[in-house]
Order: sequence, then C-alpha cells, then structure tokens
Amino acid sequence: MASFASDNTAPVHPKVLAALATANNGAAPAYGNDRVTARLRETVAEVFHCPDVSVFPVFNGSACNGLALARMIRPYESILCHRQAHINNDECGLPEFFTGGKIVPIDGFGAKLTVAAIGDTIAHALEHAPHTSRPRAISLTQSTELGTVYSMDELATLTAFARTHGLYVHMDGARIANAVASLGCAPHEVVKGVDILSFGGTKNGAMLAEAAVIFNPVLAEDFAYIHKRAGQLPSKARFVSAQLQALLEDGLWLELGGHANAMARLLAEGLQTVAGVALLYPVEANELFVTLPRPVAQKLFAKGHQFYPWPAEGPEAYRLVTSFATTKAEVDGFLGEL
Repeated sequence: MASFASDNTAPVHPKVLAALATANNGAAPAYGNDRVTARLRETVAEVFHCPDVSVFPVFNGSACNGLALARMIRPYESILCHRQAHINNDECGLPEFFTGGKIVPIDGFGAKLTVAAIGDTIAHALEHAPHTSRPRAISLTQSTELGTVYSMDELATLTAFARTHGLYVHMDGARIANAVASLGCAPHEVVKGVDILSFGGTKNGAMLAEAAVIFNPVLAEDFAYIHKRAGQLPSKARFVSAQLQALLEDGLWLELGGHANAMARLLAEGLQTVAGVALLYPVEANELFVTLPRPVAQKLFAKGHQFYPWPAEGPEAYRLVTSFATTKAEVDGFLGEL
C-alpha cells in the first residue's frame, strides 16, 4: 500500500525526534529566550545570507502566513495571490481574519502569478479607488499548490515589479525545501526580494514547526506583538526551534526535499507509460496532478493506496504527493498495480 495522500501524513524524521530529546534536558528560559532558539536564528542567518534576519517560531503554516500578512497590510488593503493558493482555498479565511484585509485571487497557469496579471489587477483596483481595497502585498507559493516551481527569472521579475509598485512580497514556503532542491540553487537566491518567508518544516520531517523568517527589518518591528497576540508564541519555544534547527543544520531539509522530489519524478516517469494516464502539470517538486480513468482509481483505492480526487482540475483528476519517507518500493508497488 502506498500513501500519496499528502506529505502531512509522513512521520517525523528520526533526527528531528532526536533533537527534541536533546532539547528536553533540564530547564530553559521560556518564550524564545533559550539557547536553542538563539542558535536557530544564527543558523537561519547563515543559510539565507542575511545577518539581520528575524525568526519567529510558530506551530503551523496557516498561522505563519496569517501573521506575516498581518504585518504587511492594513484592513483597507489587499493581498494578491494565485487563485489556487493555500491562503485563498485552504485556511478558512484565517489570513483575512488576522489582517482584516482582503485576498484578491488571480489566475495563471500552473498556480503561478505573472507580472501581467498582477499589473491588470492593480490597475483595476486603483481606477476604482477608494471603493476597492488597495493592493499592498503579493503572496507567492514556492513550490506552488500544483507542484510547479517559480524559476529564478520568474522570481526576480515578480519581486522587482513589487518593489516598483510599493508592494511587499510574502512567500508561502510550506514546501520551500522542495523548491530549493528542485532549482539546485543556494537558499538565499530563492528568497531574494522576499520580505517575509513562511518557512515550512511540518511537511518536511518536523512535527509541529514552522517559522516566520523576516528579511525586511522594517517588518520585524512590532512583529513580536503580533506573534504573541495570535497565540503563536510558544512558551517552550525550544521544542519548536529544535525541530527546525535539526532540519537546517547539515542541509537535512534539502536532502529530505530532494528525496521527495526524486520519488515524484520516479512516479511521474512510471505513470507516463500507462495508457489512459496523463500528467496535468510539469512535475517540478513533490506533487503530481494526473488524470486516471475512474475505474482504475477505484481499484487502486480498493487495494488500499491513498491519494486524493482533485475535482477542481477535472472529473478524473487526482493528486499524488510524495514525501521524505516515500520509498522506491512504494512507488514500484503502486505502478505495479496499474
């Protein structure tokens, strides 16, 4: 039986569990004033080549996104994102609850935003001011909700456009490790021009660990109050920080993300040889979107394989997600059933 339902279903990586056990040694200052959290800040600064970075550990990705966006906009302003973005479809209005502002969804192939589409949206909003919320932030998902990855050129174009138009840039990095591994570049290159990164750990081997990584010093001001008011300041922060530190040190996060990507490519290669199966989007990270004849899908479900129907992409569309824990045997077994 293969589990391709989500990378959220994967276990906690053994090195993360070991780091938690190590952190669980005696007393330590609370609310992020511990040595583990201090070391995490140093590690993030090293990884992303940003000595002035601020790091705020949180419990989950949705809250991380909400906090970041709450620091960027006022209630009469808006966040521009792709229609498929997690903040638009999968967070139950949390970003709008945290910000008081409005999310404006935009279309684009492969769940990617383009300068042309953003420009049209901004122009329309400003023409209708003050009756339409004023655009103030762009949220990019890297890798995207459809398993694609923004290229370095695409990111450079979008962030430059944002700067020209006075917009902040938020990056939803729930799968940032998969994106960096896919691009094969240095981590700091992927976040160039980004003001706040929601750094994801939970989908990549952690238990309950994300962090708001703030590259723009202006936005770091007063963020501690937003962090606390939202109920996301861990009293025992060392246990969140220890998980992220375990992932970041020695490049474990990229190793795990790269493995998940490799399993997705292996699965995609096998699926392309099966009659009646088609890939809907390029497989650039660890998510695949495919069409399967319904009877075939039902037989796979009956065998115990786990993956999701994805009706937004068509009546016979399905999503399959690999993780750091996916094995070649699972992929081969799944393809064998086909």
